[in-house]
Amino acid sequence: MKTISIAVIPGDGIGPEVVAEGMKVLKTIEQLDPSISFSFTEFPWGCEYYLEHGRMMAADGMEQLKGFDAIYLGAVGYPGVPDHISLRDLLLTIRKEFDQYVNLRPVTLLNPELTPLKGKNAEDIDFLVIRENSEGEYAGAGDRLFKGRPEEVVLQTGVFSRKGTERIIRYAYDEARRSGRTLTSVSKANALNYSMVFWDEVFEEVGREYPDIQTYSYLVDAASLYFVTEPERFEIVVTSNLFGDILTDIGAAIAGGMGLAAGANINPTREFPSMFEPVHGSAPNIAGKGIANPLAAIWSVSQMMDFFGEETWGKRILDAIQEILAEPANLTSDLGGTATTEMAGDRFVEILTANSLAGPA
Repeated sequence: MKTISIAVIPGDGIGPEVVAEGMKVLKTIEQLDPSISFSFTEFPWGCEYYLEHGRMMAADGMEQLKGFDAIYLGAVGYPGVPDHISLRDLLLTIRKEFDQYVNLRPVTLLNPELTPLKGKNAEDIDFLVIRENSEGEYAGAGDRLFKGRPEEVVLQTGVFSRKGTERIIRYAYDEARRSGRTLTSVSKANALNYSMVFWDEVFEEVGREYPDIQTYSYLVDAASLYFVTEPERFEIVVTSNLFGDILTDIGAAIAGGMGLAAGANINPTREFPSMFEPVHGSAPNIAGKGIANPLAAIWSVSQMMDFFGEETWGKRILDAIQEILAEPANLTSDLGGTATTEMAGDRFVEILTANSLAGPA
């Protein structure tokens, strides 16, 4: 039996509500599949913990986490704690210290009625964004000089190492080869004449080892336009930390909204745990109302299953998401339904169970 140990950080706002439904899915898989077992350890870290203890996680939090196979995160952020603290001291700390340098954000339209794009369908919107996740513009390097004075200067430094840039681009080429898809690099070399010129150079250098991969390269402003007007251009996309963050929110918008946006933070060597999360944020304005959409949190469970080599379960989860999206009455209000978070989760489990008992995915 394969046993997967999961550190659960429900976090803030709607995080605990949606994570509860994702864990319900994991427990259902365990019941249906005798070859898989999960163990869960929950950690009460986040903004409430910060307000009580002055830190987002325990002092030895990283040491506590490193022995797990995976981390399942709900959301981070809440009024009263500055966003740069909540993000930096929990999410970014885990990503960096566990070398989760690959961020995977699928942009897949599972129901054509959910896209705001006229004339686009599921065949047009089906790609994967591979975002560099450990350095770039989020490296935290910079300075603030002469604070509060007329000559104040703020420096925000993007860090692009050869190691970091090459490994994410190589990962993207490998994924394009594995999946038989095209690869598009997104940069901004016409304006960022050091970091993005370097990025483009490395993309071309690594590409010489992959002559079988058809490639494209766009400036980020053009890519943003094409995400909306011609999403069918894209199959695999690789880009920097900041550009990936922005582009994937556009991707979420064209594929049904943030309530369906999932992300995986991957440590490919598996030296440290990888982290799986919905990326919609903590939504404090609706926290506790029982109306949060759990499908992004559930989609991240599909990513977790894929990561652990359980692709059949990964596909079954996506198939079940597609099926429940065709049932408006069982969706939450952001998707036009009237179901509560728990009701949507319960219905999802019913679909997943029925489909699994019916036969192979």
